[in-house]
Amino acid sequence: MIREIYITETNCITPLGFDIESNVEAILRGESGIQLHGDVSLMPNSFYASIISTEKINNAFEKISTDKKYSRLEKMMILALEPIIKNSGVELNSKTAFILSTTKGNITALKEDSEASFNNAHLDVLAKNVADFFGFKTQPIVVSNACVSGILVVSIAKRMIQSELYDNIFVVAGDEVSEFVLSGFNAFQAMSDLPCKPYSKNRTGVSLGEATAAVLISAEAKDAKIKVIGDSSINDANHISGPSRTGEGLFRSIQNALKEAQIDADKLDYISAHGTATPFNDEMEAIALSRLNLQNAPINSLKGFYGHTLGASGLLETVIAIESANKNMLFESKGFDEIGVSETINIIEKNEDATINYFLKTASGFGGCNTAVVFEKIN
Repeated sequence: MIREIYITETNCITPLGFDIESNVEAILRGESGIQLHGDVSLMPNSFYASIISTEKINNAFEKISTDKKYSRLEKMMILALEPIIKNSGVELNSKTAFILSTTKGNITALKEDSEASFNNAHLDVLAKNVADFFGFKTQPIVVSNACVSGILVVSIAKRMIQSELYDNIFVVAGDEVSEFVLSGFNAFQAMSDLPCKPYSKNRTGVSLGEATAAVLISAEAKDAKIKVIGDSSINDANHISGPSRTGEGLFRSIQNALKEAQIDADKLDYISAHGTATPFNDEMEAIALSRLNLQNAPINSLKGFYGHTLGASGLLETVIAIESANKNMLFESKGFDEIGVSETINIIEKNEDATINYFLKTASGFGGCNTAVVFEKIN
């Protein structure tokens, strides 16, 4: 018999707050972390992004450690993980794994031209630094697959537990806004000159953001409110940065995830989509959802609150979607004004009460990667 998989603990560190409660309260108030920044060390011109105060990170970290060796991103990841490891009571033994998800990791280390900095930029070093802080007994695992990383890591953890390699897996996902990332998206001419507006007619591109999120994925149902019931990841191999125009990879990912979950598309009460506010991404998603007859399912993008947090986005948005389901409330898709995609999709325009039993999280990224995971609320 295949093991059932649960998410039993969640947390996040974002510009809107350093715990789940403060993030949800900010979302309900309609607050966005996206602000205008004039930091010439990141970009020569002013830009909109969702950035966490370094002072707040350092102050929060000092409450749990006085060690000075950790990078800014490592501190953010440790802050996201620390309360859920403590609250869970799970023993960090050979049946407990640790997976770290990121797109760029400690890329800022490369600003210093030294062998030590070059070493610190490696993702395995980042994972080991975070794992060693808590004393994990197992070798840390890294998942880095462009912008699906944060939700793909849920899929991988699910499969590892179902294969009986582990009973519990602590997962952390994170990325920070850096000169490297900003210059990359700017080179694509993909950055918005205003806070992003996913799926909107007047959207002009992506706003970048930073965050960390953490969850405990477990075979134990202890106090669990959410079950992971289906997943799939398909690469459409369309282009190094452009998604398939027909949404083929996303279409197949959702189709497979629903098949494993053994539910029909019309059972989905909510979709937490990728919604980067770039023309090709939003259009591709709308086409894929329409092909699956999901155009009536309530859908939002949380990018209007957080910006695109890269490898953190899938897990951060899953954590918020879990809160949405637990509260039976659909959160607005911030920034949306008028439909700007060729297919009609049901964008959530304001916070509203709704019964949420099944929901879907999707993500798509560079290189043609797509991931879909179906969740069920345990009533």
